[in-house]
Amino acid sequence: MVSIIQRGGPLMYLILFCSIIALTVVIERLFHFYRAKIDTQDFLEGIFNSIKGNKIVEAIEACDKTPGPVAHILKQGILKHDRPRDEIKETLNDAALHEVPRLEKNLGVLSTVAHITPLLGLLGTVSGMIVCFQIIQEKASAFNPVNPGDLAQGIWVALITTAAGLTVAIPTLVAYNYLVSRVNKFVLDMEKSSIELVNMLLARSKSYGGQ
Repeated sequence: MVSIIQRGGPLMYLILFCSIIALTVVIERLFHFYRAKIDTQDFLEGIFNSIKGNKIVEAIEACDKTPGPVAHILKQGILKHDRPRDEIKETLNDAALHEVPRLEKNLGVLSTVAHITPLLGLLGTVSGMIVCFQIIQEKASAFNPVNPGDLAQGIWVALITTAAGLTVAIPTLVAYNYLVSRVNKFVLDMEKSSIELVNMLLARSKSYGGQ
């Protein structure tokens, strides 16, 4: 492996560096999403039961003990339980604006790696072909026959960097799309939970107002 990287030239080190960055981001995001994953429906049932029983403090404490963006957002809405509907919705939207960037953290890095590594491989291909043509020109000007072995280094660099770039880019792109789908699922859960909370607080307000 080391000899392949050395023969591939300096661009191989850049591609290797990009692969390490991508792997680090993927592991960090998977761990973050694993910690943030909860049974949303079960969590909502517990929160709503507390709210129905007018146990607002208990609902807030449940949010504090539960990881993930859904719990963080709902806590902000519950703190505004006695405010008008529009104010609660605005609070939930503001909380979501802070949570979404946390979910999307470093995903832009993955996208960049997935796009730049094939280009680095292509650059290596171009560099290798330039070396080949330089050798051909030198041999031709000296009236020496071109030996295939003389071109092997340039062709080797051209092929190995392209293969390395694609080897890094393909799984990185797959990982990026998967993580984006996970983010979208979190966002969908956040939106559904926010709507249900607003409706729940509104029904509670009407219930108490009618008493």
